[in-house]
Amino acid sequence: MHEIRRDPILGRWVIIATDRSNRPSDFAINREQPVGGVCPFCYGSESHTPPEVFAIRGATRADAPGWQVRVVPNKYPALRIEGDMGRRAVGIYDMMNAIGAHEVVIESPEHDAQMADMSAEQITRILDAYLQRMIDLTNDARFRYILIFKNQGADAGATLEHAHTQIIATPVVPKRVAEELEGAQRHFAQRERCVFCDIIQQELEARTRVVEENEAFVALEPFAARFPYETWILPRRHVARFERLQREDLRRLGNILRDTLRRIDTALEHPPFNYVLHTAPNQNGEADAYYHWHLEIMPKLTKIAGFEWGSGFYINPTSPEAAAEHLRSMEWR
Repeated sequence: MHEIRRDPILGRWVIIATDRSNRPSDFAINREQPVGGVCPFCYGSESHTPPEVFAIRGATRADAPGWQVRVVPNKYPALRIEGDMGRRAVGIYDMMNAIGAHEVVIESPEHDAQMADMSAEQITRILDAYLQRMIDLTNDARFRYILIFKNQGADAGATLEHAHTQIIATPVVPKRVAEELEGAQRHFAQRERCVFCDIIQQELEARTRVVEENEAFVALEPFAARFPYETWILPRRHVARFERLQREDLRRLGNILRDTLRRIDTALEHPPFNYVLHTAPNQNGEADAYYHWHLEIMPKLTKIAGFEWGSGFYINPTSPEAAAEHLRSMEWR
């Protein structure tokens, strides 16, 4: 059984997932080729994945061609859905069984399709898959948080080149999200306003770091960006939880995500990137007042080295203002 262990100094949790060392890609460098030349995410390869848990498809049977977006359990999960939490301690060390969910969203039947090249309609379908799986997973009382993240390119951690996203439901709130929650709660306690809403208002007034906007969302370079061309997409209206997104806003999010990714893709010549979706934790109704869900896109242009690991500081060689100006200037339509 995998374990989740708590660092007694920093309070962060670490997943010890020894079975994942059986993955063909583990400990290999820049390896993205499917094993045996067969991509398990392509049309006709449905039998190479675990049975799907969700799909957007026509009038076709499950686990067969005919789909547009498909969600399956990860074949090498970091967390396993069966079992109990088994919370326990050994001296000062806290641990529990690695209970959770680990799923893969296969974004397109086309092997070479990348999200920046997809239509807004297809990206909206992918976002809809996120939404439906998040709604379903929040019904499991064992899960405290649901993280959606995408790795594109070997340098961003992708082990298969076929476009996909991962969903992990965890029994604890990740430290990075907990820090955001604490900061947002402090701001709300002092000013009775959402810090993300204040950021959006100030950025829309100044416009120096805004990249793209529509009636429901804004894409911007954060003031203290950790990485070159780090870009956030936030809803203009205060909403803490991604799963409460309305159907019309889902389409608008698809539009701005496509446009933003195309700007980054054009400006930086198809960089590898990660994105993560941060939303309010499950079973935390208080966060609805002060938290604000958002998507963070991080092109992989620099490497995290000793100073960053040792200090917690990030060195960003590109100012957010210059990055925003460059992205706004892109012509890709």
